[in-house]
Amino acid sequence: MKSRSLTLLAVLIAIVCVVPVAMQAQEATPDVAQGTVETAVNQALTYIDSIAAYLGQGAVYLLNLITNDRVSSDLEKPVGYLAFITLILLLFGLLDFARRIIWIGIIVGWALLVVRIVLDALGG
Repeated sequence: MKSRSLTLLAVLIAIVCVVPVAMQAQEATPDVAQGTVETAVNQALTYIDSIAAYLGQGAVYLLNLITNDRVSSDLEKPVGYLAFITLILLLFGLLDFARRIIWIGIIVGWALLVVRIVLDALGG
């Protein structure tokens, strides 16, 4: 298990070191290839954003059914992204090390979101 954590840490460090180099290499590519890469990245990010938006709309709709329309629609994006990350975590079951770190982020995110919902519901 310790070797898994070290391997994951090595992979994360390698990614952090490789991404800036890849970004510089991308600048050296011809305009057509660079435009294709940017288009693919934009489409992927738009797809993720759409999924998060739909998840957020559904969750806020359900929360408004419970709280008699006291939850702000400003919470759609944060709720959607937290729900999306939670689904990814549940579907893929990451390594123990990464899972613990992600769960901490998710727990803090949901706790802050609950506080915001309570404050919205109480009219604060």
